[in-house]
Amino acid sequence: MHRLNTPVPLSRRSLLRFGGSAFAATAILGPLAINASAQTAAQGTPFSFDMLVENARQLAAEPFAAPEKLGAPFSDLDYDSYRNVQFNRENARWDGPDARAVVHAYHPGWLFDSTVALFEVSDGQATALQFNSDDFLYYESAQDLIPQNMDLAGVAGFRINAPLNAPDRFDEVLSFLGASYFRALGKDNGYGLSARGLAVNTATSEAEEFPRFSAFWLERPVAGAQNVTIYALLDSQSVTGAYKFVLRPGETTELDVACQLFFRDAVEQVGIAPLTSMFLFAPNDEGDFDDYRTRVHDSEALIVNSGDATLFRVLSNPPRLGNSYFALQSPQSFGLVQRHRAFDDYLDAGAHYELRPSLMVEPLNDWGAGRLRLIEIPSDLEANDNIVAFWIPQQTFEAGDSLNVSYRLHWGMNPPGSKSQLAQISRSLAGHGGVAGVKPQTNTRKFVIDFEDGALRELNADADVEAQVSISNGTLVEQILSKVEGYDSLWRLVLEISGDSGNTVEMSAVLFSAEERLSETWVYQWLRQ
Repeated sequence: MHRLNTPVPLSRRSLLRFGGSAFAATAILGPLAINASAQTAAQGTPFSFDMLVENARQLAAEPFAAPEKLGAPFSDLDYDSYRNVQFNRENARWDGPDARAVVHAYHPGWLFDSTVALFEVSDGQATALQFNSDDFLYYESAQDLIPQNMDLAGVAGFRINAPLNAPDRFDEVLSFLGASYFRALGKDNGYGLSARGLAVNTATSEAEEFPRFSAFWLERPVAGAQNVTIYALLDSQSVTGAYKFVLRPGETTELDVACQLFFRDAVEQVGIAPLTSMFLFAPNDEGDFDDYRTRVHDSEALIVNSGDATLFRVLSNPPRLGNSYFALQSPQSFGLVQRHRAFDDYLDAGAHYELRPSLMVEPLNDWGAGRLRLIEIPSDLEANDNIVAFWIPQQTFEAGDSLNVSYRLHWGMNPPGSKSQLAQISRSLAGHGGVAGVKPQTNTRKFVIDFEDGALRELNADADVEAQVSISNGTLVEQILSKVEGYDSLWRLVLEISGDSGNTVEMSAVLFSAEERLSETWVYQWLRQ
């Protein structure tokens, strides 16, 4: 047992992001109970994705069983002591000279007051991955809280390390921790936004559910394999699910997701491929923050690709709960992106927001008709994830219904779909209305949108370029479009907008030349105070 005196830093935000949502489970495959017993670990049990699907189907016919919470000594871990517990890398599962990936576990305790079960799959047989307290390092305030050589009934979650930034170094690539939350990294990324397995009744009239991945089956990569395959069982009050994840680390890390959902009960709103991020302030929405930094966000915009159009919905930190809906038929892709990539854009030498990944969702089967929902929650701290986006299918779901969905998640600096061939929105600014140098007009607000690159590179200042602007619940007072002198392809659109107090003003703008679409479509929601 390692009892050391040097803590390993773990940020409060990393912990709070996943707090209170990791739960215990025993998974049943057909008539066979798989658990973490020594007998199961030694003998193994047949496993396949089809068996997991059938298990989820059977589980949906049973009443929901809430997971048991951990007691002492795990409940004795508080924030400070929990951050002083780290997995011992020397005990990584799958480690060895031919390893393609290794597994690290997260310790149970503190907000992670229940456990999940982990199994290894090899040659169609599942055996329990067992952990005890000697697999972890305990520093400072965590020393002596957990007995030595204590067997753990499960863990809070796990992460996969694999070659990512260098061929001879195993970097963290994928992490599952809390409810159905997970996050991944592309080359040179630092952790930022998260994904979830499912969102149920988020910001509706019904109480929100947080489905949990109760057990995972990790397929050990064979020699020469480039993929890591993970299976998971999802459970909540209203829905169960069988999930298959296929991980491909790279400059843009890909994670293929296939899931089959089974409904125990009617659900008011099902959120497919939910994304969770943080936006505190930026030049388009500076708020009342007195901060030396110019931007603080994990993501700056929601991108939606459909047909020949790309919507660029700039994020904000609104004064009250913000909701935006985008009706779509079979979307090509959508995601939350971080487009500004220079240190000078953020000036944060600790968080390095310029390295946060963009995440794009690419449907792999036909999702049909539905809506993409964006939720923006007022926040005064960067530790709070206040941005949520997910797909809502058009069909409704009752008890006994099922849904089959598959999609690919692209994590990286510039994943496919995060940039289009159209002229891009490189900057979105906002401020008081009126003319510079005179007293500000408090009854109007100025929005400045910069479009750059694409077909604009071929146009001079006299070109026939028109901005098509749409305003709902507000009034367009003035509109000016011009090419910025000294730049090859930079065009600036300035909008002066007025709106009544309390209005939700919806705005959009796109550049055309005759019938040709030249740019992405800038979309914004101004919650007038």
